[in-house]
Amino acid sequence: MDWLALLVGGMMEVSFALGMKYNEGFTRLWPSVATVLQVAVSLYLLSLAVRSIPLGTAYVVWTGIGSVGTVTVGVLLFGESTDITRLLCVALIIAGSLGLKFIAPQ
Repeated sequence: MDWLALLVGGMMEVSFALGMKYNEGFTRLWPSVATVLQVAVSLYLLSLAVRSIPLGTAYVVWTGIGSVGTVTVGVLLFGESTDITRLLCVALIIAGSLGLKFIAPQ
């Protein structure tokens, strides 16, 4: 269950990053409210996950989901670059997150 909380928390991190794009520096009320709520939910879910998942592993996986998800949203919604170097860097984030999840001792 804690891994599910971590996964959903990471996805909420993607949604609050997207909210940052639309709240225009917290000058738009409802996008700002939504962003703050998404941050709170994401952090709450991370806090649930670290009950049984080592802190370092949980944090890297959480930020990895957020980073890779945010890059993906940027490419799909905003036409951001898919340069091979950028994609290789994303692959390194994924490899590091998976390494901590499956290889590093718990």
